Formats: sequence, structure tokens, C-alpha cells
Amino acid sequence: MKVQILTTPDCSNCNILEKMLDRLGVQYDVINVTKNPEYLEKYPIFTAPGLVINEKLEFIGIPKIEELKSKFCN
Repeated sequence: MKVQILTTPDCSNCNILEKMLDRLGVQYDVINVTKNPEYLEKYPIFTAPGLVINEKLEFIGIPKIEELKSKFCN
């Protein structure tokens, strides 16, 4: 499973999402969209973070922990 967090500099919500995924034991890559604008073309998020799972934008902002568990703890 490929998991990416789309982030911006100094994004406090991005840090929260990272900690949530860490608690669930999910491995992920952090993509700074200001340095990689091609991600914004593929995943048009207007607020960070964006959570991409297997090339599909699944969440924008901070999802509920139950929503994350449903994606990763099957």
C-alpha cells in the first residue's frame, strides 16, 4: 500500500495526521506540494493535508481516527 501525505510548510494539521498514522503503524511519504507542484495538478487540494492512498486522494484535512482505521486496519 502506497500512502502519501500532501503537506505545506509549517502545517500543524499535517503533523497531527502524521502522528495519527504513526499510532496506526502506517508507513507513508511526506510530499511538500510547494516544492512538488505537480502533485497539486494531480490532486487539487485547497487545504493541507491531503492523504493519498494508492494514487487516490482519500482525505483532505484531518480525518477522524475511525475513518483512518477503516482504511488501514482491515
